[in-house]
Amino acid sequence: MSTFDEYAAAVRQLSVQVREGERGAAAEAERRRRLHTGVAQVGQRLAAQGQRLDQLGEAVGLPPATAPAPDGPDAATGPPASTGSDADPGVVLEEARRLVDEADLRTREVEALAARPELLPTWSPAARAVAVYVACAAAGVLLMLVLVVASGVGLVSGFTLGAWICAGLPVLSFAAGWLILGRWGRPALATVEPPRFVPLGFVICVALVPTAYCASLLLVRFLR
Repeated sequence: MSTFDEYAAAVRQLSVQVREGERGAAAEAERRRRLHTGVAQVGQRLAAQGQRLDQLGEAVGLPPATAPAPDGPDAATGPPASTGSDADPGVVLEEARRLVDEADLRTREVEALAARPELLPTWSPAARAVAVYVACAAAGVLLMLVLVVASGVGLVSGFTLGAWICAGLPVLSFAAGWLILGRWGRPALATVEPPRFVPLGFVICVALVPTAYCASLLLVRFLR
């Protein structure tokens, strides 16, 4: 082979190597671009998660999270801990995405729990209100029985007993139920005041205490 032929073959080989190098450089540049884009997306999702978690913490009365202080003078400029010098950035990015997806799932679960009231969370608002008002009226009935016993031994006058049965205990029972629904029947993430079913609660408390008193009188007379 002549010197010219050897030169031409070397040029062709060099041209092939240059084209392969250019294709490799373009592929590497595209890979880096995708990595940078993925890192930016993960960073945006992390920032949004941080804001949402701060909102959830504020809703349940927790102080906002603060970043930990650096441990040394070089901590602010030093690189973050690496998972290994031979770690593939693409694999690390995919693992970060998986963790962010899992954090999104946990955040949605927390939001679902925070959207429920602390008191009887699986009950409907109406059923919860009825249960609370009935329980408070039952407590009023117990106090009524104490007053009846006290009246029987002369510690409470008949007028005082009647006033408590007809007005005092029903109103106190209703007020207690109203306050309980406002305190423990309100979801942490509620933006508006939940319904407290005021007419229904008032009717339950006003009707139950005097009815229980009348029933106790009938029971006493029947037993006699």
